[in-house]
Amino acid sequence: MERRMVVTLVDCPARIVPAGTPVTIPKDTFVTITQSLGGNYTLTWSGQMVRVDGTDAEALGLIPEKMSFPEPEDDQIQEEQVWEALRTIYDPEIPVDLVNLGLIYKVSIDQDAKRVDIQMTLTAPGCGMGPVLVGDVEYRVAKVPNVETVKVELVFDPPWQRDMMSEEAQLATGMFY
Repeated sequence: MERRMVVTLVDCPARIVPAGTPVTIPKDTFVTITQSLGGNYTLTWSGQMVRVDGTDAEALGLIPEKMSFPEPEDDQIQEEQVWEALRTIYDPEIPVDLVNLGLIYKVSIDQDAKRVDIQMTLTAPGCGMGPVLVGDVEYRVAKVPNVETVKVELVFDPPWQRDMMSEEAQLATGMFY
């Protein structure tokens, strides 16, 4: 998407890049969309770079990403729905979701506490977008029915390697050989 200016239609939740600190862009604020990738939007606002989740795109006058899950039959968290939510989160620099990139190491569900614990890594330990990706995971997984808390732990052992990517991701990025 080319750079374009839009006005927020309602208060818009966002996260400062790269720190991941949550902020709210007030209604009727001019912002500039600098990038659209994986359904999320990177904006400049008040001299800061911020990221708006695609599920909140309507606040920018855009079509929102829809995350819909079947109505729960009970009060249990469904692990497949957690994985489905994780597949909607894309690396901000690589147009591949975190699951196919091999960045999600472990998902644990505590049904009694209504909590999902996730161990994930980054493509590089010094990746400046780490806090933003953690925020993306927390935000999207929290939309899964019956999830009340999401805890993400960044781990670097084992270190990420390109062979952890799915074959589809390796083909999409030209890293298949």
